[in-house]
Amino acid sequence: MKPFHLLCLTLVFLSSCKEETLTEEQLITKAKDIHERVITLDTHCDINVVNFTDSINYTQRLENQVNLPKMIEGGLDVPWFIVYTGQDSLNTNGYEKAYANAMAKFDAIHRLCKEIAPDKIELATTSDDVRRISKSGKKVAMIGIENGYPVGTDINNVKKFYDLGGRYMSLSHNGHSQLSDSNTGEKDDVWLHNGLSELGKEVVAEMNKYGMLIDISHPSKEAIRQMIELSKAPVIASHSSARALCNHSRNLDDEQLGWIKENGGVVQTVAFKSYLNTEKFENRVGIEVDVAKKILDSMGVEWKDREAQKLMTSEEKETYYGYLGKMVPIRKAKLAKMENLPPAVDVGDFVNHIDYLVEKIGLNHVGISSDFDGGGGIEGWSDASETFNVTLELVRRGYTEDQIEQLWSGNLLRVLDEAQEVAKSIQEASAS
Repeated sequence: MKPFHLLCLTLVFLSSCKEETLTEEQLITKAKDIHERVITLDTHCDINVVNFTDSINYTQRLENQVNLPKMIEGGLDVPWFIVYTGQDSLNTNGYEKAYANAMAKFDAIHRLCKEIAPDKIELATTSDDVRRISKSGKKVAMIGIENGYPVGTDINNVKKFYDLGGRYMSLSHNGHSQLSDSNTGEKDDVWLHNGLSELGKEVVAEMNKYGMLIDISHPSKEAIRQMIELSKAPVIASHSSARALCNHSRNLDDEQLGWIKENGGVVQTVAFKSYLNTEKFENRVGIEVDVAKKILDSMGVEWKDREAQKLMTSEEKETYYGYLGKMVPIRKAKLAKMENLPPAVDVGDFVNHIDYLVEKIGLNHVGISSDFDGGGGIEGWSDASETFNVTLELVRRGYTEDQIEQLWSGNLLRVLDEAQEVAKSIQEASAS
C-alpha cells in the first residue's frame, strides 16, 4: 500500500475514533451548533383561527404546540401553517362553507405576518424567500392546504389559493372529496372515483401550471399512483411515514416509496404516535386516554377518539383541539409522576422511520414534519420548543451537518424550486 493511502486511512480511523468517543456534553454542543446553522422546516402545523387575534396570538406562549415563543426556544425556523378543511357533503352548500373556512385561515396567517408580528415572522412563497427571511433573524411562515374540498367545482380557486400563498395542497383528507378518493376507503373498500375524479385530474394539471406542490399524504393508493403519473413536477407527502415499520393506511408502502423516488419527490416523515410504532402506541394509549378523559371531564368536555374526530365539522374540530391543547401539558405532568408506565413513542421511533426511508429511497427524498396542533407530537418532540431533540438524535445516528440540512429543509425546498420551474415552462409554452 502506498504511504499516502496508508496515511489517509489512518486519519480516517483516528477521525472516526474521535467521533465515537465524544462525551455527552460534546455531542450536545455539536448538535446545537448544527441546529443553529441549518434551516429547520416543518411541513405540517395546524392552526386555529382563535389564536390569531389582537388579544390571543402567536406572540404569546399559548398552550398549543406551535407559537413564536416555542419556535424560538426550540429553534424551529419554518412552520408550514395549514389551511385545513374537514370533509363534508359534496354539494354547493358544503363547498361554500369549506371555502369560507379556508379563507378565514388564509386571512389568519396573513394577519399574523402583516399585522400581529411582522417584526418576528414573514410569509415566504419561494426558497429564496425562506433563506432571505431566515437570514434576517425572523421566523418564516409558509402555507399548505390540507384537503382540496374548498376548491369546490371552480378550478379557478387553485390559482386563488396559490396567490394567497398556498404552496402545497392535498386533494382529499379523511373521506372522499370531489377530487380524489381518500386512504380511509381502505377500511371498507368503498371508493368514489377509483382514484381521481375528472375534476381532480384537471386540478393536478392546474397545480402544475402554477407551481403548487401536490401533497399525497391523505389520498388513496390508486389516487396517489394517478397523481404521480399525471404530475409534471415532483410531489410531496407532507406528513407520512413508512408503512413497512408501521402498518397504517396513512403511511406509504415500499411500492409507493418507489414511485416517489422515481418522481423526484420527498416524504416528510411525521411525528404522529400511531403512525410510528404500533406496539408501543397500543401498549400505552389506554393509559394516556384514561388520564386525558379525566382531565377533559374536569373541563366539561367529552373525549373523542380519532374516528369520532373524523366526523366533526372543521369548527367542531378546532374547538375540540383547543381543549386538547390545554389538556396535553396537564397529562404530560401527570404521566411523569406515574411509575412502571410502558415506554412512549419517542424521537428514536421517529428517526427509525427517517433511517428506513433514507435507506429505501435515498437521502434526497426524505424530510421532517410534526402534525403539531393536529394530533402530532411524541416523547421528546411534543411541541416546537423541543425541536432541537430531533437534530440531536440525527447527530447520535451519525448524520452529517449537510445531511441534516437536507432532511430539515434542503430536500423540500428543492422540490418547491423544481415545481416552480415546471410552472414557468408550462406558462411560457402556453403563451407562445
